[in-house]
Amino acid sequence: MKPAHCLYACILAAAFAAAVPVSAAPADTPMSAVPAAPRLDAALRALWHGHVVHTRDYALAVHAGDTARATAAAAAVAANARQIAGAVGGFYGKPAGARMLELLAGHWGAVKALTDARAANDDAAAHKALATLQSNAGEIARFLAAANPNLPEHALRGLLATHVAHHATQIQQIMGGDTWGEQSTWQAMQAHMDTLSDALASAIARQFPARAA
Repeated sequence: MKPAHCLYACILAAAFAAAVPVSAAPADTPMSAVPAAPRLDAALRALWHGHVVHTRDYALAVHAGDTARATAAAAAVAANARQIAGAVGGFYGKPAGARMLELLAGHWGAVKALTDARAANDDAAAHKALATLQSNAGEIARFLAAANPNLPEHALRGLLATHVAHHATQIQQIMGGDTWGEQSTWQAMQAHMDTLSDALASAIARQFPARAA
């Protein structure tokens, strides 16, 4: 049986293979007005869930002092970022995929820095990492909004700001040993990944109805 990430990468690849360019939908159409294609929606959900699963694994490993597990989790975050960037590149071209990977690398670099700083009780480093994370979220919002007229930048900024807040809260709870609090944050984080990925899938399906599946 293929691993889940391979399955969804194959789903995306199949959707891209049947593609032909089409005109974009009107820019003033609400993001959720048209349901996303179910296979694309499922694939993007899996990819974005993978991001939070692996970043959480990294934080838990760092807190436990498990270097080998932390290294494996960091590698998994990077591999997942390449898959997300590949999905973007499949619709918008290789340069867009490369830019998305650059932005996701910045996101992960800031999450990692924040995790390491909280583990070391280094407030100054934590504040710097959080500022970088917030700035990066704005860059991602601008990039995606420029690529797809159905993704208003202000809406993306809100979605990504919530994601950043979840990272920050979860990391602090893990490092503080707040198991119950972290479980609540983890549930909210997973639900928010559905919201974010559904918005992206819906917008892509509107922009490229013949390419989404």
